[in-house]
Amino acid sequence: MTTASIPTVTVERFYLNHAEKLHLKLIAGGAGLSRKIQEGSVNRPGLALAKFLRYFAMKRVQVIGGAEWAFLKSLGDEEAAKRIERVLKSKIPCLVFARNVNPPALVQQKCDEYQVPLFKTKMVTMKFINAATIALEMEFAPQISEHGSMVDILGIGVLIRGESGIGKSESVLALLERGYSLVSDDITRIRLLEGRELVGTSSETTRYHMEIRGLGIINVPAVFGVASVRPEKNLNLVVTLMDWAKMEEVDRTGIERQSYKILGIEVPHVTIPVRPGRDIARLIEVAALDQKLKSLGHNAAREFNERLIERMRAPSGS
Repeated sequence: MTTASIPTVTVERFYLNHAEKLHLKLIAGGAGLSRKIQEGSVNRPGLALAKFLRYFAMKRVQVIGGAEWAFLKSLGDEEAAKRIERVLKSKIPCLVFARNVNPPALVQQKCDEYQVPLFKTKMVTMKFINAATIALEMEFAPQISEHGSMVDILGIGVLIRGESGIGKSESVLALLERGYSLVSDDITRIRLLEGRELVGTSSETTRYHMEIRGLGIINVPAVFGVASVRPEKNLNLVVTLMDWAKMEEVDRTGIERQSYKILGIEVPHVTIPVRPGRDIARLIEVAALDQKLKSLGHNAAREFNERLIERMRAPSGS
């Protein structure tokens, strides 16, 4: 497991990843796309345009909404350009005009001069701010890479871990044959969203592909169909495959719930002993289904234990 990291988010990365969803169109300042967005939030620079820069959140994406645009129009193009120039000098990452407003030519010239990317979007201001904030939260989410494959089993995201050669890929193949979906193979990237939710995905390079010893690289959707893959999934269960001979003790009841910590979040964890003759894929499938029942409040091991205790406490002969 590698150390958690906070990714570097440039304006270019933000634009390429979210331009379609946010309806962003680059107007000017393309030479500054390498600028870094240092805070995962959005700011409306109304006070800054009114010359009050003391508490200006200059590290954020700046949005000119209807109120700011009405104020700038009241100043005239030349004065508006001067006010925006003062904001540009603060080294903001980029500037976005909402409501499909076309920025004045003088403003576009200033953005080119200071190499600050200038965008416009047809979205209304608050909808853009909400959507952009969610997008930035995803970009700034702490992330980590885990050595293991991830599958979606009836809505349960399962990370399958284990030492090399233990049978992870073969188990994943068997699960795909049963109609489940691949999220990632071998290396899974996991992000922490809003400090409470883990989401697994794969790298862009290896997405939708698997490496099978003896076969090489296979294209999963080409072999199993487009429904056999998905780009990301919430992580709900970690399954570790371990050689039976290396296990000191095998859990036979499942009363004591194990957990595996990822980015500070405790994830339910199951260790499955591996030896010849065991259908590991079927065991992983059952573990996922059992976890789904537990999430709904049904714990078979605890219910059985309670029944057994009641039976032991019952009077003799009853």
